Amino acid sequence: MFYLTKTPALLKALYKSCTWNFSPARPSVYLTFDDGPHPTATPFILDLLRTYEAKATFFCIGKNVIEHPEIYQRILEEGHHTGNHTQNHLNGWKTGTDKYIENILEARKYINSPLFRPPYGRITPFQVRHLKKVIPNAQVIMWDVLSADFDTERSGEECVQNVVFKSKPGSIIVFHDSTKAWDRLEYALPRVLEYFKKQKLNMEAIPY
Repeated sequence: MFYLTKTPALLKALYKSCTWNFSPARPSVYLTFDDGPHPTATPFILDLLRTYEAKATFFCIGKNVIEHPEIYQRILEEGHHTGNHTQNHLNGWKTGTDKYIENILEARKYINSPLFRPPYGRITPFQVRHLKKVIPNAQVIMWDVLSADFDTERSGEECVQNVVFKSKPGSIIVFHDSTKAWDRLEYALPRVLEYFKKQKLNMEAIPY
């Protein structure tokens, strides 16, 4: 499995209309969690975020919101932001544009947010343009640091190091609230939150 844990400048330049990071002028980082809500991982995350007085953004899959509406509601009630991650976790590179946009709109029935993150980060420039025509206020949110918690060949400590050594003020960081990521997330997230606290970095939700 090939992927980059730090997004290169060239890729950001190719998708200029997407948001990859925020200004480093603010002493803040932006934690994001993909693929939930999940009955074990999401409550664990929410409890930790409360302990560290941190806010985050959860990019939710529509079908999981339907299955766990009470967890989705808790995310909102505790002051975090949510984003659309399609209804069925579709790969934009392998899905026709009409079907892809239709799937996003289906998820939008359950996820009231202008934020959208393509699963796997895979979306074509044409799909980005079409999405913004259909949803004029849509913001396509990517990232500049991957924890790699989804990778079963990595350790939790490697995920901590990915985030600690590659993040800086303004970074958008990806974790996953999913069964696949759980073992590494459970280890890494408390240590990452503690590190950012010691660095006096604010942990904020992505603004709407």
